Amino acid sequence: MGQKINPLGFRLGTTQSHHSLWFAQPKNYSEGLQEDQKIRNCIKNYVKKNTKISSGVEGIARIEIQKRIDVIQVIIYMGFPKFLIESSPKRIEELQMNVQKELNCVNRKLNIAITRISNPYGHPNILAEFIAGQLKNRVSFRKAMKKAIELTEQADTKGIQVQIAGRLDGKEIARVEWIREGRVPLQTIRAKIEYCSYTVRTIYGVLGIKIWTFLDKKE
Repeated sequence: MGQKINPLGFRLGTTQSHHSLWFAQPKNYSEGLQEDQKIRNCIKNYVKKNTKISSGVEGIARIEIQKRIDVIQVIIYMGFPKFLIESSPKRIEELQMNVQKELNCVNRKLNIAITRISNPYGHPNILAEFIAGQLKNRVSFRKAMKKAIELTEQADTKGIQVQIAGRLDGKEIARVEWIREGRVPLQTIRAKIEYCSYTVRTIYGVLGIKIWTFLDKKE
């Protein structure tokens, strides 16, 4: 049977780079990993709490973490950084304080930088959040998938595949539905593919969304 591998891990070293860069001794590795997870969760929760956008899209594409001996550098790639930057510079400071409190790191400095990405809807995480928002508002899943694909067409991607699994439209039997537009060459390692899986809690139960977008081929 066909075994499915995570497309990001499959392409590490060719078109994909790590989202966390640090070095640890084997016995401290798990602590570092949990620390990363804490930082990511803390930032996501803070952003979720403070968004006033009705569609429910937080717009975080990815969070990169670089650790040195005395500094933790966090770069947040956002599609819509408006509410964090424009509202007040205090927002970022407040976020920094929150993360530091969560980590209680005394001897390390934390830097948070926000980078804007040019085509937010070309990024699967932001699309998945968009679809999740639609599904929570009881829009039919097919409509949500088609809308997501329309949004990516403006974002200059060469192909997209969206898959939703679970109790779709509240049916008794769970099933998997998927839809593809353009080409998504998952076997080609040189193809730059972005991927994300996202869970949505609806009133019927949990749905899983997976999105693959094909950007371009690296020669």
